[in-house]
Amino acid sequence: MSFLSDDVKRTSELLRLGAEDRVLEYERRLASAKGLYERLLSDFIISGFSFEQAYETALKFFGSHKVRFAGIDGTMYSNPLYDLMIFFGGAYAATGTVTFRREGEPQVDYDSTFLKSGVNLSSVVPVYINEVPEIDQTFFDFEGASDLAPSKPLIDQTIVNNATIANWIMTFAEYYLAYRLASDEDKNIRIIFMDRTLSGERASLLYDTSKYELWKVKSNLLGIEVDGVPIDEKDLAYGRYCIKNPKLGVPPPRGDFLRYAIVFLIQEDGPLTLDEICEKLGVKDEKRRKRVERFLQTSVKDKYILLRGDRYEANPRYVDTWSRLKKLVRQLGDQFFFHRGGEGFNVMKVRKGGRECWLTTLDIAFLSLFCLEMLVEECWRRRILLIGLTKDTAARDFKRQLIPILRNEGLLCSRIEPEELEELPNTDRMILQSASIQNPNKFKVPWCTVEYDTCFKTMVPDKKLRRGYVRGARKNRISIEKVFLKSYVQLSQANRDPLLRSNVLLTERLVHPDFDVKDEVIVRFWNEFGSAKEPVEAILFKNRNVENSLQNMTMVLLKSMTAPSIPEAFGHNKPLFIADKVAKWHYSVFKRIVDSARDYILNNRRLRRFVFYMSTFRERRARIEAARREVL
Repeated sequence: MSFLSDDVKRTSELLRLGAEDRVLEYERRLASAKGLYERLLSDFIISGFSFEQAYETALKFFGSHKVRFAGIDGTMYSNPLYDLMIFFGGAYAATGTVTFRREGEPQVDYDSTFLKSGVNLSSVVPVYINEVPEIDQTFFDFEGASDLAPSKPLIDQTIVNNATIANWIMTFAEYYLAYRLASDEDKNIRIIFMDRTLSGERASLLYDTSKYELWKVKSNLLGIEVDGVPIDEKDLAYGRYCIKNPKLGVPPPRGDFLRYAIVFLIQEDGPLTLDEICEKLGVKDEKRRKRVERFLQTSVKDKYILLRGDRYEANPRYVDTWSRLKKLVRQLGDQFFFHRGGEGFNVMKVRKGGRECWLTTLDIAFLSLFCLEMLVEECWRRRILLIGLTKDTAARDFKRQLIPILRNEGLLCSRIEPEELEELPNTDRMILQSASIQNPNKFKVPWCTVEYDTCFKTMVPDKKLRRGYVRGARKNRISIEKVFLKSYVQLSQANRDPLLRSNVLLTERLVHPDFDVKDEVIVRFWNEFGSAKEPVEAILFKNRNVENSLQNMTMVLLKSMTAPSIPEAFGHNKPLFIADKVAKWHYSVFKRIVDSARDYILNNRRLRRFVFYMSTFRERRARIEAARREVL
């Protein structure tokens, strides 16, 4: 006992000292934010939003002052059931109507009977526990260019603790539900809220599908026929970057996007000569021209395009790639979430070449990425306001990327030194939240920061601190610009105590060219990528005086959708709060179903003799210990 007591005393002391050290450090960091409003934030904080302007913007943007909306959230569940792993994922929508008014806050009406007649998607997949490592890319052990290494020995508990299949089903469900709502003209949903960071999700999905060598051995989307043509690696590569909007110049003719900008251009306008391609892409200097020529040669080699004389033209084989990928997503999405099943049916199995194959989590990552791009395409086509909201965020790009770049460019009215930035709290949310509490008369709730392009999250100042130059924060890669805009918002405060304020939320929304692209909000940089100097054009509302009609409408909308009477939704979005409650209800119901199935097997007299061998040692021990506690 003395040994145990000494050990407990030691760990308790380590915990106390470590916690005190962290608390003191954070107290120091919070104190450093006290004068931040005057020194830095005064130009970036916007409050005092106009109902009349929001009404006028709604008429221009939606064509009506009365608009349908949906908030989407998901849930997942995974648990072993004897020798099986049960994976469940779903997405659920809270819908309603918002009516903008000239002289007051919009009126928000929520649809009822979400549980009975709501818009929901869910699916469940039972998998033998030994098959999980073959399906879940968490366990893929890649070594060479053509093979996977033999699976490492895994104990069951490792598989149970680390499997991500349920999370992938939930991710696909959320994007597929959002896409179906956006594309259903009968439902006429024109505002979609998602509990996700849109740009961050896209970057994550691009990373999860980036290992080309894995595709050949672990993607069972390859070989599936759509319109009589099998999906191949080039189709998948094409789909990963298929966000196209000529009004925005997306994809931009730079970096990793240049190849796809060339292919999309030739498919739309070809056949074209090299000179015509460079002219249409705005490529004038010789080094950039050579990059275009190299990518043209690579694309000819990969058969995306054909060379006839001095003209490049689209290969008919890949002209309809995007339409076939969309059909594939809809086909497998309906299989996942609408197929009624039958004997031997599993939503994660597909037939190709006369045999059944498991879809892997790599395949679901591809489907989710394509579905996100389909959602963006529909939102641009039907002018839908797509908003991502994140409750708890550890983002630091406002502090670590945006402000240093603006400081280097001379775009800050005040001067703040790098050492001062380092002394601030670690996350943007805590910087803004502490500054708000310390300056309650200046941060008038609701407030928001100016919107800035999400590509700033991946940029840092040039190493030589040259004005007008930036570089990619990681491997000199800069994410796509003019697609998503980001800001931070604070929506509520208590009536009796102005210091009691809601959490700062991160918001992202889709860019709309007719409203967001103006000369005064475009900032231009150069990035030295490889041997060429390439332009980066980002959207930045430089200060609070630059007009931003969509942000004004969005803030009026978000404020009208807070719920002061619900303490746990204080300062959050009520549609997403309702969707979360619906998702949790479905989670609890499905968990009880799985528990009931376990009890059914345990008490089935025909299976009783096998239960001892079907269950794991941990399960048997847990049941015995539970029974002993009940007796005591």
